[in-house]
Amino acid sequence: MGEATHADVHFQGRVQGVGFRYAVNEVAREYEVAGYVQNLLDGRVRVEAEGDQAELDRFVSAIEDRMQGYIRKVEKSFRVRTRQFSGFRIQ
Repeated sequence: MGEATHADVHFQGRVQGVGFRYAVNEVAREYEVAGYVQNLLDGRVRVEAEGDQAELDRFVSAIEDRMQGYIRKVEKSFRVRTRQFSGFRIQ
């Protein structure tokens, strides 16, 4: 499958119970990314995605723009690894 940039992004704020995961899933359809979005037990939302670095940057920025009223803090980490995902889904 080759290598891709992998993003692990955590969103904090009022991000659960407001349609955040569904919005992220909709945004993902507009970008060439694969991965998933999930609620975490500590109240954050995690997005794990892979693709081209520039495309991931645009994807994360689009999430931040669309959900800006709900996000208080964003933590991002990127690394290159073997592709592991196909498609994008809500967990």
